[in-house]
Amino acid sequence: MSTPYPFTAVVGQTDLRLALLLNAVSPAVGGVLVRGEKGTAKSTAVRALSALLPQVDVVPGCRFSCAPAAPDPHCPDGPHGAGPGGARPARMVELPVGASEDRLVGALDIERALADGVKAFEPGLLADAHRGILYVDEVNLLHDHLIDLLLDAAAMGASYVEREGVSVRHAARFLLVGTMNPEEGELRPQLLDRFGLTVEVAASREPAQRVEVVRRRLSYEDDPAGFAARWSGDESEVRARVVAARALLPQVRLGDNALLQIAATCAGFEVDGMRADIVMARTATALAAWAGRTAVLKEDVRQAALLALPHRRRRNPFDAPGLDEDKLDEILDRFPDEEPEHDPDPEPDPGTDPEPGPDGGPENPQGPDDDGGGPDGGGGVPPQGGGPQDAQPPADPAEAPADSPEAPRQPSAQEDGGPEQAAVRAAEPFRTKMLSVPGLGEGAAGRRSRARTAHGRTTGAQRPRGQLTKLHLAATVHAAAPHQKARGRAGRGLVIRKDDLRQATREGREGNLVLFVVDASGSMAARQRMSAVKGAVLSLLLDAYQRRDKVGLVTFRGAAAQLALPPTSSVDAAAARLEQLPTGGRTPLGSGLLKAHEVLRIERLRDPSRRPLLVVVTDGRATSAGAVGGDPRELTTRSARLLAADGVASVVVDCESGPVRLGLAGALAADLGGPAVTLDGLRADSLAGLVKDVRTAVTTPASHTTRRAA
Repeated sequence: MSTPYPFTAVVGQTDLRLALLLNAVSPAVGGVLVRGEKGTAKSTAVRALSALLPQVDVVPGCRFSCAPAAPDPHCPDGPHGAGPGGARPARMVELPVGASEDRLVGALDIERALADGVKAFEPGLLADAHRGILYVDEVNLLHDHLIDLLLDAAAMGASYVEREGVSVRHAARFLLVGTMNPEEGELRPQLLDRFGLTVEVAASREPAQRVEVVRRRLSYEDDPAGFAARWSGDESEVRARVVAARALLPQVRLGDNALLQIAATCAGFEVDGMRADIVMARTATALAAWAGRTAVLKEDVRQAALLALPHRRRRNPFDAPGLDEDKLDEILDRFPDEEPEHDPDPEPDPGTDPEPGPDGGPENPQGPDDDGGGPDGGGGVPPQGGGPQDAQPPADPAEAPADSPEAPRQPSAQEDGGPEQAAVRAAEPFRTKMLSVPGLGEGAAGRRSRARTAHGRTTGAQRPRGQLTKLHLAATVHAAAPHQKARGRAGRGLVIRKDDLRQATREGREGNLVLFVVDASGSMAARQRMSAVKGAVLSLLLDAYQRRDKVGLVTFRGAAAQLALPPTSSVDAAAARLEQLPTGGRTPLGSGLLKAHEVLRIERLRDPSRRPLLVVVTDGRATSAGAVGGDPRELTTRSARLLAADGVASVVVDCESGPVRLGLAGALAADLGGPAVTLDGLRADSLAGLVKDVRTAVTTPASHTTRRAA
């Protein structure tokens, strides 16, 4: 087993370390969500925390880690009689992004059910993590139904399993920690609220701190055991402090004045529900215990607000996280300080380390990045220039990574044939009608189009194609039952052959790739009109966020089309690019469609199971053929029919306005094989009809994928 990186050797990241330690003191706080860019020591700090937790006493042989002094009366392995217990280190259990529901909560032990004819429960990761740490890396990429199960268990302290004839309840109290990179997509606000605390982490821009990170990482890689030994004293001190704070926690007094401060803070920041008040109270109590006090002070309430409220103020993915500290101080200043009780001298805060570390560097501990070390966990020594401002955009925008911060260059006024106009703000977003891809797909789980998924309602059974992943028990038994006499069955167990196994087929919803092709030419440049167009696209982006889609953005104006944002799960990045979009120049509509075809071709190679939905936002005018040359209208028609021939489901948002309408967007929609809808008809509360399925007149993407796979 490899030697883990020491928690106390992590450089900087004061808030991250404090939030983790507060949950170690009081797991009732509700866990930590760590948000930050890649390579910021998120995973390193979480994995190092388990070494600081005290050992747990367990009943020997109990798969659910019952405590000998107070065993769980509902334990499936119980009842447990009186007897000596054993001690083991606290576990850190990792939940993979691709885990199944059975692996998380447990399920019927199929092997014993078929062989012995008995119902037995096979515990999952929630049982393994009881009285330890459950860590979810990239929690924003975890399937939503797994997140719901996970957070429900964390909130209740127990896991309930009712499935396949098994009814089990067992204790599941653990420290829940999730890490995520917001560039890869956001969590829903309802799920954000279920995490007790949140911390934003970023790589340090201080050269001295970055140097210290690299020095410690290299020292650790050269001799992991020796490096850990040099920090063992600091680790022992923090471990002892966690034990002492846990013992002091029941004695901490949360006075009425502190409760008023908490309630006023949550009300002042208009936080929904009462969960924030409860989390703040538990966090402030843990802060006092960590400081060695038995009374909660205003400083504890302030720190608790900074950790517990920022993620609860977000209403949609376009809201920036954070808390106005001046407003927070103004609210807290309305209440007088309580007289503190005579407590022992408080210990120093974990984020301020006055003594130099064992390696001789400044003691702002922070560790290596998740991939092997970097400043403030920031991925190693930066390339020449050091900052993201020095990064170069990819030569081919279509092959740029999904999280690339660089937007393609916009053409100049000389190139686009007309003056460029400043970007206008988007109108207020609204709830849109749902657009979906026809047929039955097999893409990533989401909430848009019908698909065969690993989760959802069971619609039937079939012989497994390849490895069996989801057994349909009733169909398997039904297939094996007629052959029991011929197979010489003796006893209760069934004689099962491989040919009897049946795979459950399930139907749910998938997420799609929604590629927006937005007309930014001069014909769209009227400020009020472009504001309405941006508001409509922003509304569709919000819908894509809620339905767990990937999104991409192609714009066209002047002489060419540009890939403004490669396909990504970060909807807020698409919103930012849309907000900065300038307008002006001629209308190379055909070039925009060709660029969309190129982007979809590349994405089909990268992610063949994710079906695309093309949303073209234009008035249908085509006044330039760009670099391709020729007649603009003819190029537009050919490009549209090329997309239709590839089975791309499309919808055209008609932005034409005025008393005289040419109907060009409708003609474009006919060439694409999809419907056209006006801006007003896009609203969910509009009386105008809009088909739910984007019908195509040619082969659907689902059959196209099947034909290609065959």
